[in-house]
Amino acid sequence: MIEPVACLSVVMPSYNEAATLETVIQRVLSSPYVQELIVVDDGSVDATVEIVRGIDDPRIRLFVQPINLGKGAALRRGFEEATAPYVIVQDADLEYDPAEYSTVLGPLLAGDADVVYGSRFLSGHAHRVLYYWHSVGNRFLTTASNMFTNLNLTDMETCYKAFRREVIQSIEIEEDRFGFEPEITAKIAAGGWRIYEVGISYAGRTYAEGKKIGWRDGVRALLCIVKYSPISDRVRGRR
Repeated sequence: MIEPVACLSVVMPSYNEAATLETVIQRVLSSPYVQELIVVDDGSVDATVEIVRGIDDPRIRLFVQPINLGKGAALRRGFEEATAPYVIVQDADLEYDPAEYSTVLGPLLAGDADVVYGSRFLSGHAHRVLYYWHSVGNRFLTTASNMFTNLNLTDMETCYKAFRREVIQSIEIEEDRFGFEPEITAKIAAGGWRIYEVGISYAGRTYAEGKKIGWRDGVRALLCIVKYSPISDRVRGRR
């Protein structure tokens, strides 16, 4: 068994996540794979910045957006700042477990993949049971994305996306909000990068617990699937 090596930049966009932020940061920092944690505060009006500054660990790097610009904008900033060989997205809530970094990194460390998606829909892992229509929406968007990219992903909308750093830093991210997910998927597909999926657990939260994504984001995601697809690029003469 290969000993874990600190090789990972964790990019964490955060908007008003003070209730869970300290816990998830401690979980991230407990992973032996973490070289740095890049927290991008996206214009929070709660104690997010104070919480991050109050944690004494040299691996933490905090960047503060002056106003709320959206998850995609925060990730764009975080990816630009990443310095480790591999980069992963980590939400600031408790829906995804940093203890599974080894699973997500596996195909990257083996040299088999350029990008790895952590799928909530592959079998064998625990999932909190919540909203039926959310699961339908996720599968619909994933299917639509697959149709336009010719991929066979099971979970395009997952938070856990990990990349070789040079891959993610070579991609121009245009979407400021949740359109990031279909945009990055389409651009990875168009780039011909090697993509793997691994199964992960998922502890989804309710709207009362702070869940932010809504039906408008689903509509935007569908528009982005078409906008950024390789097919659309060819029609517009980009490629």
